[in-house]
Amino acid sequence: MKSGEMKKLIKTARGEISADLVFKNGSIVNVFSGEILKGDIAVCDGRIAAVSYCNDGQITYKGDTVIDLKGKTVVPGLIDAHVHIESSMGTPENFASLVIPHGTTSVIADCHEIANVCGNDGIRYMMNASGNTPLDVYFMIPSCVPATPFEDSGAKIRIEDMNLFIDDKRVKGLGEMMDYPGVLEGRSDVMDKLTLAVNHGKFVDGHGPTLVGKDLSAYAASGIRTDHECSSLEEMSDRLRAGMYVLIREGSAAHDLEELIKGVTESNSRMCCFCTDDRQAEDIIHIGHIDNNVRLALKAGVDPLTVIRIATINTAECYGLDRKGAIAPGFDADFVIVDNLENFNVESVYINGVQKSEKGQYLEEIDCLEDQHVLFTVHLESLEADVFKLKMTSDRANVISMKSNSLLTEKVVHNVKRDSDGFYLEGDGVDLVKVAVIERHKGLGYTGLGLLKNYGLKGGAIASSVAHDSHNIVVAGDNDDDMLLAVAELKRCGGGISICSQGVVLETLELPIAGLMTNMDSGELAVKLKRMIHRAKEELSINDGVEPFMTLAFLALPVIPEIKLTDRGLFDVTSFSFIDVSV
Repeated sequence: MKSGEMKKLIKTARGEISADLVFKNGSIVNVFSGEILKGDIAVCDGRIAAVSYCNDGQITYKGDTVIDLKGKTVVPGLIDAHVHIESSMGTPENFASLVIPHGTTSVIADCHEIANVCGNDGIRYMMNASGNTPLDVYFMIPSCVPATPFEDSGAKIRIEDMNLFIDDKRVKGLGEMMDYPGVLEGRSDVMDKLTLAVNHGKFVDGHGPTLVGKDLSAYAASGIRTDHECSSLEEMSDRLRAGMYVLIREGSAAHDLEELIKGVTESNSRMCCFCTDDRQAEDIIHIGHIDNNVRLALKAGVDPLTVIRIATINTAECYGLDRKGAIAPGFDADFVIVDNLENFNVESVYINGVQKSEKGQYLEEIDCLEDQHVLFTVHLESLEADVFKLKMTSDRANVISMKSNSLLTEKVVHNVKRDSDGFYLEGDGVDLVKVAVIERHKGLGYTGLGLLKNYGLKGGAIASSVAHDSHNIVVAGDNDDDMLLAVAELKRCGGGISICSQGVVLETLELPIAGLMTNMDSGELAVKLKRMIHRAKEELSINDGVEPFMTLAFLALPVIPEIKLTDRGLFDVTSFSFIDVSV
């Protein structure tokens, strides 16, 4: 801020000159005092000059424009503490058009999805494209690309790459440190990354499911300050006691809020934040973004002021977002007008004192950045007809068993049938389907094969180039022909999601940007995605409690327990080692 701007802000606060904008007669949530008071808000050059609390509805500040809120509730702009924009499947510009009407004005973005595909070019694209939006996007530089050495990504992010971005003012630190074995073992490359953040006064996000006791203490001692992978109250308590912020997640596939919100107390709430992590466009439009977290927490009976703090000031303080998260003098004029604190329906949203949405309508033009560096990223060798044949050495198999509404899986042993040549026999009437992960970045020819339980797929196949975190192609099906067709369709269109049945491509969502995103209009994207989800459930019988595409995508992430699949084979996350399908 320049001295002249500071002087103008002070004069406005003293009432010596008119404010640019005055909101009168609102019920203002003060996250500092814990009060909800009637008053006016004076805005100058995108900042809050003053908040005048009153009881008689009189305007206490003059403004060039005066808006009567007629008693509606004003809360600070909502902040997402951890999100992968790529998971919306839309560009950063389209993502902003989705979340701003739901009251989100700032996000902490980890762009490790596109970094796994395009490396530094992907990070630059996300930073440049997000600069095209009114949404305040802060970045965590990906710390684990690839997530583990047990898979093949399109790129690697090394310490020298991190150095290119670490001093950018929008970079708040390093993204989720998924390589917790590397932390605990003190591996030199991981130590270099952690000390880079510390020496630059930056933050480090965590990702440590199942860590307990001495291992958790060691993880926290390294400077890692958050964890968004808590799924139980025990994990939540352990991390809070270790001085870590708990990011309470409610995404499209992972639904942790209902359980974790039970652990929020008056004493520990200041160490809790809300995040979405991975949320698809269709869910954002129809269910919401951080406003959905707020509504669920309110419904669970949490004190409204506590809920608003978790959604705003807690995250701002956690990540050092200066002048964000509160309605108070000197803070950015980011606020949300809602009907009340019971229903929490967002009516209008202001960012830097400028209205950006009204009644769910985004008020900005969308102009998506075009960048050739993030296109044409599917590179597959010709697939042979027998690529999905699974040779078994016994009639018992290690199987990936899905859990409803969770990213966690279970390793179970299942009896299977084999043909006369020892290959897994399809269609034996049990709830098992084949799943494969195919390297798609450099044409290396690697394909990992496994068996999947509780997905429920019948009569076809689903393939996706969205497969966390290395984003190879993941495909599941009950017959090899449809699996082959689905993968060929993704090769044709340069990435996306495809549904096939009985030799026919039923529908494909093309995602040409890194095989992860499209610049398609958000509303059109949401409609198409909703239709494809419906078709997957109705025509291919995907089980209830399973998000057909996002849950499938997380089967390839070998850092979330208990068993996953990479392009190199079946992976036991507990032992951090490959295992055979055959038992």
